[in-house]
Amino acid sequence: MPHFFFDTDDGDFRFEDDEGFELPSLDAARLEALDALPDMARNKLPDRDRHTFSVRVRDADGTLVYSASLDLVGEWHVPRGHS
Repeated sequence: MPHFFFDTDDGDFRFEDDEGFELPSLDAARLEALDALPDMARNKLPDRDRHTFSVRVRDADGTLVYSASLDLVGEWHVPRGHS
């Protein structure tokens, strides 16, 4: 079974996966990467209104095979401090 590594970046912390794990296919690795992005956003309450979360997938040879990012964009529509 192919081995994949998932490197993540939440804008403040970059993690390079040195263990990875086995998945049945490139498509399965893609799904894992896409599933990781909302979890990253949920686990890190952003302290600003613009934030990018990203994940890069490498194969056992270290070749980049897939990457994805999720942009958080928050905007105020009323002056701050009003309900």
